[in-house]
Amino acid sequence: MTDEGATVTVVTDGKQAVEIVQNNPPDTFDAVLMDVMMPVMNGIDAAKTIRSLNRPDAKTLPIIAMTANAFYEDAQKCLAAGMNAHLAKPLQIKEVKQTIAEWVKNNRTAKKDA
Repeated sequence: MTDEGATVTVVTDGKQAVEIVQNNPPDTFDAVLMDVMMPVMNGIDAAKTIRSLNRPDAKTLPIIAMTANAFYEDAQKCLAAGMNAHLAKPLQIKEVKQTIAEWVKNNRTAKKDA
C-alpha cells in the first residue's frame, strides 16, 4: 500500500486498532484493514467497538475484513459486525486496491452530500 502512496499505520491486535482510531482525531484514517483472527481482541469485536465509539466517523469509517475465513457465513459475521467488505486470503492485490478505493470514495461522497 505504501508503494501506492498510502500512509499506513500498523498494529498487532484488535485492541490496538480500536485505540489508534479512538486516540486520533475523526477522519484521520481513510479506511481500516482488519484481520479477523488477532490476539487480545479479534477483528469482529474490534469492528463492533469502533462502530460504537462516540465520534462522528465511527459509523462511516470503512472497515474491510481481510481473513482466511472465506466461507459465506464468515463474510456475513464480518458484515454484521459493521465491516463494509470481506476479502478472503490469499489476497489479490488488485481486489484489495479496488475495494479500498471504492469504500473510501463512497465515504467521501457521502460526507460531501451530508
